[in-house]
Amino acid sequence: MQEQLSPVLVPAGRHAGKVAVVTGASRGIGYAIAQRLVAEGASVVMTARSRDGLQEAALALPSDRVRLVDGRAQDPEHRAGAIRTAVEELGGLDILVANAGINPVYGPLLELDPDAARKVLEVNVLGTLGWVQEACAAGLGSRPGASILTMSSVTGAVPSPGIGWYGVSKAAVSHLTVTLATELAPHIRVNALAPAVVKTGFARALYEGKEGEVASRYPMHRLGTPDDVAAAAAFVCSDDASWITGQVLTLDGGLLAGGGVA
Repeated sequence: MQEQLSPVLVPAGRHAGKVAVVTGASRGIGYAIAQRLVAEGASVVMTARSRDGLQEAALALPSDRVRLVDGRAQDPEHRAGAIRTAVEELGGLDILVANAGINPVYGPLLELDPDAARKVLEVNVLGTLGWVQEACAAGLGSRPGASILTMSSVTGAVPSPGIGWYGVSKAAVSHLTVTLATELAPHIRVNALAPAVVKTGFARALYEGKEGEVASRYPMHRLGTPDDVAAAAAFVCSDDASWITGQVLTLDGGLLAGGGVA
């Protein structure tokens, strides 16, 4: 079962009346963001590849403010269906969180399979742009306070052994974010989060069996949690951040400041 956020940490009502679409929302960071937005009053369309995963994730959330749409993030028909669900069933669209991403390759770039490389870019970069295009075509920005949040990574800022191509894709997401922010202002704010290692299934290979050793390289002496990222996401997407756009917010427990890499 998914863990629930502590209500003490949640400023209830900050997103009251808002409608969000969160991709990759059946687990990990995406689920934590969806859960946090709902806790702050938003209605949320949650997307992911697995219908079963979405249904399990939604058990802890109020059914009247959550909709589930399963499919592949890089599929235009899936994107259109999710955005349409927000507009038609929840009454509009105020927030897009383009969180879905993949990293199926590990190793040096000289050994990178071109087909796998294309797949990473298709999901992480072109998929993110596709979500933004679909949301804007459906009216995102027509109501005050519209916001887009993308998911970059510290690997997009510094080379990270073994996951270099993932880092290349996330560097592209960072630049895409800044470019979109200039194009979509003033009606839509666009920002990105760039986490270091967060304790999720997606990143398990980077810390499993050696968490103490990995965490010791972070000035905060711990790895990130999905709730750490969700708290930042909820702020950046809120009206509290109404003068923040075109930013890539690093969430790394001081890792890069201390000269580390993910």
